[in-house]
Amino acid sequence: MEQNKKVIYQAFPRWFGNDYRSPIPNGTISDNGVGKFSSFTPKALKAIRELGATDIWYTGVLEHATKTDYTNYGIRKDHRAIVKGKAGSPYAVKDYFDVDPDLADSVPGRISEFEALVKRTHDAGMKVIIDFVPNHVARQYYSDAKPPFIDDLGQHDDPFVAFAPNNNFYYLPLQTLDLKFGILQDDFEYSEFPARVTGNNCFSASPGKDDWYETIKLNYGVDYMNGGIRYFDPIPDTWTKMLQVLEFWTGKGVDGFRCDMAEMVPVEFWHWVIPKVKALKEVFFIAEVYNPEEYSNYIYTGGFDYLYDKVGLYDTLRKVICGQAPAAEITKCWQAVEGIQPHMLYFLENHDEQRIASDFFAGKAEAGIPGLLVSALMNTNPVLIYSGQELGERGMDEEGFSGLDGRTSIFDYWSVKSLWQWSNGGAYDGGLLPDEQKQLRKDYRKILNIASKEAAVTKGLFYDLTYANMANNGFNPKRQFAFIRKYENEVLLVVVNFDTSRQSVRIRIPEEAFTFLGIEDNQAAHIQNLLSGKKEGIATLTSAYPYELTLPPYGGALLKFTYDTETK
Repeated sequence: MEQNKKVIYQAFPRWFGNDYRSPIPNGTISDNGVGKFSSFTPKALKAIRELGATDIWYTGVLEHATKTDYTNYGIRKDHRAIVKGKAGSPYAVKDYFDVDPDLADSVPGRISEFEALVKRTHDAGMKVIIDFVPNHVARQYYSDAKPPFIDDLGQHDDPFVAFAPNNNFYYLPLQTLDLKFGILQDDFEYSEFPARVTGNNCFSASPGKDDWYETIKLNYGVDYMNGGIRYFDPIPDTWTKMLQVLEFWTGKGVDGFRCDMAEMVPVEFWHWVIPKVKALKEVFFIAEVYNPEEYSNYIYTGGFDYLYDKVGLYDTLRKVICGQAPAAEITKCWQAVEGIQPHMLYFLENHDEQRIASDFFAGKAEAGIPGLLVSALMNTNPVLIYSGQELGERGMDEEGFSGLDGRTSIFDYWSVKSLWQWSNGGAYDGGLLPDEQKQLRKDYRKILNIASKEAAVTKGLFYDLTYANMANNGFNPKRQFAFIRKYENEVLLVVVNFDTSRQSVRIRIPEEAFTFLGIEDNQAAHIQNLLSGKKEGIATLTSAYPYELTLPPYGGALLKFTYDTETK
């Protein structure tokens, strides 16, 4: 695993480059427009790199089911009954070896356009991440772009048995799929016989509207209908087919894979496949895993580089930001994953979660700044920023299928106001943004560049100061959090304020901190305020008396102490 700290920028190409100003709910691609691979111009990528990003996760690249008709280009049409929204879910992949034609300027040249995007991203100094969706595919999956030596999924299945180790799908023999919840039909009803098991492990021929009814589950050799018996020897056919998919995209220059719902796929598969892919090229794997009891298993057995930290730090920071939990609860988060901390991926937003500025979360973007300081600076592990987060995007549009939910829809054709205000017709200078959103992006840029470049953050030690200040009258552990990072002769003191008002605080630094970090008590150091950029003369850190400073509302202090000689 690389030593440099990753700052991952998640971008959704379908709406990233769409500057249509007046989209309509449930609009078609003709009504509302769509972003393109080409929207990521060298100028756009330069701006993302300057934000502090080291990697871009292009979300929704693979071809997926859609209500847009591309039959003129030899792409099979999808039945409307099994597509969510007009644009469709990017997690209902219908061809693992192709890209979304929506994103191409020239549909026949779509793969070449993606390859050009990969090159532009690399030229801009960033690595490329795409989704790998291994658990399920679109109900009408069919690859018209696969290499000729590869068989299609289900091509050799026996659909008359519920389970066979080399079937790619699970079947419900003698049952017809029954979608009863009023999904708009085409001129003919969607027919599936025998019914196949739905992607979220729904072993019913009548999935509900809250099931992943647009998808079918892949079979990795686990007989769920008979106690979960595993048939992994010989290697199941699905394993081999998924390796071929990963090899294909690695060959296109992809540097990393964000693996959707990785814990719904047996860890033995990951243990088998990840080393084979890494033998081809230095790539990394991110797992969407929500069960903390499985974290170590997916790292040490599965071989993943990084795991989502959703149920730990994300859920805790959200509660702290909203005043529903004390900031001291953050300590429990890193303690819970001690030993695997470098593998945890921190985030405050992504395509599944509500926007910080939405009415469903904090209601204001600046409330997320203290959470950003914690998630970006607390450890060496990566941090993820969702496109528009740095602009204060509120996610309060009612786009269509997704409804008014505080998220930016992944199912609908839409444009995102904060993004087209920032892109400003291709200038990517933020010229149309209100002043407060311009300032927010400057704050994000400052913090993220510190995260990706300061040695004390990218590879330094971490010491939590909050526990030592629980009884300190000059520090409020309900609304403040503090820690130290240290590398060689540099020490960073980070104090974060989740409160709505300015706070004067006194931070006690215990003797144990000096011993753990290997720095001398009361040694003179040059001090710099990294958030303001100002040098503030000479100062000392000591256990004899608390360090005093003032914190802005929804913000914090980040002080860098540089000693003349490397501390022992």
